[in-house]
Amino acid sequence: MANRRSFIAGMFAAGALPRATWAQVGSPAFLSAGMAPDGTFVLCGLRRDGQITFQRSLPARGHAAAAHPVRAEAVAFARRPGTFAIVLDCATGTQTAQLDAPYGRHFYGHGAYSTDGNLLFTTENDFDAGRGVIGVWDVSDGYRRLGEFGSGGVGPHDIKLMPDGASLVVANGGIETHPETGRTKLNIPTMRPNLSYIDFDGQLLDQIELDPAHRKNSIRHLAVSAQGSVVFAMQWQGDLTEDLPLLGVHNSTAGTVDLVGDASVRTMNGYLGNVAVSRNGAQIATTSPRSGTLQIFEGPTLRSETRLRDVCGVAATDTGFYATTGTGLAVAPSGQRVAHPVAWDNHLVPI
Repeated sequence: MANRRSFIAGMFAAGALPRATWAQVGSPAFLSAGMAPDGTFVLCGLRRDGQITFQRSLPARGHAAAAHPVRAEAVAFARRPGTFAIVLDCATGTQTAQLDAPYGRHFYGHGAYSTDGNLLFTTENDFDAGRGVIGVWDVSDGYRRLGEFGSGGVGPHDIKLMPDGASLVVANGGIETHPETGRTKLNIPTMRPNLSYIDFDGQLLDQIELDPAHRKNSIRHLAVSAQGSVVFAMQWQGDLTEDLPLLGVHNSTAGTVDLVGDASVRTMNGYLGNVAVSRNGAQIATTSPRSGTLQIFEGPTLRSETRLRDVCGVAATDTGFYATTGTGLAVAPSGQRVAHPVAWDNHLVPI
């Protein structure tokens, strides 16, 4: 008995006891942060039928989350310029670790795991230097910080793992901020957003900038197809009467960038909140909470447009696109709507 107890104690100390899988917490298809009716903040799992599988408390408003690829574990990130990122055991609600941004850094609300789940990459602001960095965390060692490397620009927001499993794509929004001035944008006249492709050692592999006319289009959110195309959603920082596209697709194989005009500054009130791409790469969905619009494209062609007040979260399923709203709706590809008392925040993260 003593030997067995010693063995179990050693496994606890090493964090090696088996942890619950996503199937053991109700097989949620998505994660979303939100606000409960009492004003507290939560992270929830959602099934494809719109039902909540679990609800866990957060210390403050969340933005996005990163779902571990194997076990029922998620990192919930604070909204910019927050400094908290907590690791939750989604089966028990226990906080198992906390990521503390180093001095002079804050998180931008997004992160991405490596394919095996052993590394986590986070978008961060080196605010005194006015540059973006990617934090690297050792998941297998309790989310110990290993280091950081440059993001390739200013204001890195979203980050995704590329299909090769060995590189990342980063949406450098181009907007400089500093915690002393909150969410104030400090460099609009000189901003230069870009897409940066970076390997796990921080080597810049490729970088894409738009034409000068689009310089005030802050690249914010990303979706990556299985074929390697990167879809990016932008937020315009200029005159809202402009008729410029807010949606783009970079085909790295062909080396082309296509902008989609129907998702424009004028029609979307200058703001795309989120983007998703279908499993086969043929369809794209965008949301705009400011205009209350969900759009679905096939290539550059607008196939459908649905009005949903405060719609922002969107993710692909095998049968289409799922969406969530700040009014508490979970909307299936079929159009079926499930109402919740939770006001869903910006992102719907597929698991």
